[in-house]
Amino acid sequence: MNAIVKTGLSAAAVSALLLSGLPATAETIFLSTQARPIEEAEAMRNEVLGQYDGEVDYIPQEDGPFLNRILAEAEAGKVSVGLLGALHGNFPVLASADALEPIDDVLSGLGDRKLIGTFVELGKLGTGKQHYVPWMQASYVMAANRQALQYLPEGADVMALTYDQLAQWAANVSAATGERKLGFPAGRKGLMHRFFQGYLYPSFTDSVVTEYRSDKAVAMWASFKEMWKHVNPRSTSYDFMQEPLMADEVWIAFDHTARLMDAFNRRPDDFIAFPAPAGPEGRGFMPVVAGLAIPANAPDRAAAVKLIDYMTRPETQIETLKAIGFFPAVEMDLPDDLPRGVQIAGAAVSAQAASADANPSLLPVGLGDKGREFNKVFLDTFQLIVIRGADIDKTLDRQAGNLRKLMEETGAPCWAPDEPSSGACPVK
Repeated sequence: MNAIVKTGLSAAAVSALLLSGLPATAETIFLSTQARPIEEAEAMRNEVLGQYDGEVDYIPQEDGPFLNRILAEAEAGKVSVGLLGALHGNFPVLASADALEPIDDVLSGLGDRKLIGTFVELGKLGTGKQHYVPWMQASYVMAANRQALQYLPEGADVMALTYDQLAQWAANVSAATGERKLGFPAGRKGLMHRFFQGYLYPSFTDSVVTEYRSDKAVAMWASFKEMWKHVNPRSTSYDFMQEPLMADEVWIAFDHTARLMDAFNRRPDDFIAFPAPAGPEGRGFMPVVAGLAIPANAPDRAAAVKLIDYMTRPETQIETLKAIGFFPAVEMDLPDDLPRGVQIAGAAVSAQAASADANPSLLPVGLGDKGREFNKVFLDTFQLIVIRGADIDKTLDRQAGNLRKLMEETGAPCWAPDEPSSGACPVK
């Protein structure tokens, strides 16, 4: 039976169903923070879950509502959700509230799958129990129109750029074309905050939180502000960089692999993908790891286990890659018949992770429903310093206070590349 396609339930409807004591639906509710855009959600339902032998209601939600629903159902003792799909950073909050079912038995039942060991260990959340099974992975990379390659700085290797070289490259393109051709996803729904958290800050400060307002951070913001002179001014309206790339508004861009895939697929001979640049502290990059978990007291554990088995099969992992651009969490050889876009992005993801100066930064951990506020600190800093020209030192002082308050309120410990902390991650 094919997966059932539904749009999800309103909060009021969920509350009413909980109060009535009736299950929300007969099928397994698969609640996920991933594949939220309409196109990606439809691809999940039709292309990935379409061949599943069972009934699934795939419901994508933003982090806040996702966490609130699971925690509320756990507290009420009436759980309607059967399976959870989320990024690594969402699970510690649920585990600390005893809202996750230990799934060591599920993992052992997948023994024939070569799940990536590092991701399996992450799924234990620092405990002796398996809280989630790796589902899929992605990252953010750079993309460029081949027309821009002729303007690379002398001696620069596009597969091993520095931020200074990226800035010079953008300046060279501007001088030659009279247009600002470097672009970033700084629109309302763009992922610019991940650039700061996973790429710029680690590359310049070897930190995300602790050294947020350090001297190294001051120098970093001054450098990025100078680079912005060659960034397309429409970047503050860009959500997905594949669109301005295909429109030739930008020739060089940064974004999530899934948000570049259309450009690579539609015009594979025109675009290349390459690793993010390196700074004084290495080549900062953010591996995005998503997992599958079962809520405590799920209505049908066996159905959830069956769905986990399906989602981690090599053939399903390949369908997920084709559908939404997330790469397998299973060690496997990718088939030769993959779309060109997947091949282009995959090569850059591999090269980035394998770089000798790689400096990985995990997604934020332990922030609960405060993730948006955490992102806002970085986006506000960008808006004030780069867009509005505010004083760097004063801005970092003020925003460091906001960040410190947030970390203390949540008690979130440090995550890589910051050194581990006992208690809330400190902001110097």
